Amino acid sequence: MRRAAAGDLFVVVVVAVIALAVGVVVRGDDRPTTTEPVAAVTVDSTRLLLDGEPWWPVGYNAYQLTTDWSLNVGCGAQVNLDEYFGALPARSLTRFALLAPSTVRSDDGTIDYAAADAVFAAAARHDQLVLPVLASGDGACDGETVKDIDFYRGQWRTRQASAHGSYADWVRTAVQRWHDAPALVGWTAVGEPEPVTCLDAACTAPSGRTCAPDAAEVLRTFYDDVGALIDEIDPDHLIFAGLLGGDQCGSAGPAYANLGASPGIDVLEYHLYPTDALVPVDARLPARIEIAKDVHKPLLVAEVGIEAGSCRPLAQRADLLRAQIDTARDLGGAGALVWSYVPDPRPSECTYDIGPGDPLWPRLN
Repeated sequence: MRRAAAGDLFVVVVVAVIALAVGVVVRGDDRPTTTEPVAAVTVDSTRLLLDGEPWWPVGYNAYQLTTDWSLNVGCGAQVNLDEYFGALPARSLTRFALLAPSTVRSDDGTIDYAAADAVFAAAARHDQLVLPVLASGDGACDGETVKDIDFYRGQWRTRQASAHGSYADWVRTAVQRWHDAPALVGWTAVGEPEPVTCLDAACTAPSGRTCAPDAAEVLRTFYDDVGALIDEIDPDHLIFAGLLGGDQCGSAGPAYANLGASPGIDVLEYHLYPTDALVPVDARLPARIEIAKDVHKPLLVAEVGIEAGSCRPLAQRADLLRAQIDTARDLGGAGALVWSYVPDPRPSECTYDIGPGDPLWPRLN
């Protein structure tokens, strides 16, 4: 893995000086250093490899991990990081939201990396692996504004998105800061991107949005360009697609294959939320796996979710999720991550919540 060079340190000093000059205070600006061994996750056609050996990751989506109420407004409840990572089987994979607002203090608006640094450090302490998502397509916990077609057409480079500047500025900042983190598996540029044209301020689906004829072309160009940006800084880690994988704007039908061929994507994704949890195979998943095979890339089922609580016993949900994971593996998927871990599940409601005592935990292996 690449380590910090003298030129990198010069850039950090220059950025800090510029930040102070324009009145932006950066706290915890020293990049974290570590002597921990680094996980090497690579691809071999449609398979993922960990340290050169075939690897079929299973784990959780835990989008709330950077929430720290003493620092930021967060994204959901605060998680005890050591308890969470310590409960997982060794070298499980956790996908989490690493959004620009999580590095901005809620008290004075200054930049503070402590909450995000803590996630990478805790994962490394417990021999775990993480996949950060750098932005949310629908804006959840990320400015609360849908990223529309103008964003993907080029405003991702210029539109003010946070105290860091544009989305492109945030990508540069995040990848430069954490590209040497021992627990890092790769990067997801945007979670569930849809280059929609908004018809109202809220961009409400479906009535408040439409899909332009060139949406697929726009999204492909975005993946090519943002992938090149990430790869320029960090050529050693994989780039994950973030795609929901169905008939969404920009990735519907044959557009999914065109996106999959982008040099800015190393691993395709499918997000699996079966309408009938008792049906063992989602109708669209096998076709998406075949597309991944055609473009010689792995497909990670990056989200698999089934509701439980008031609508279904947790034990039954655990059985159904395990069956969906096993089916994804049998079909040729490259791994599966459950949606989603929360520290404060709501058992009296029908939700995707999976808490610390959920029956699924011992069944993740």
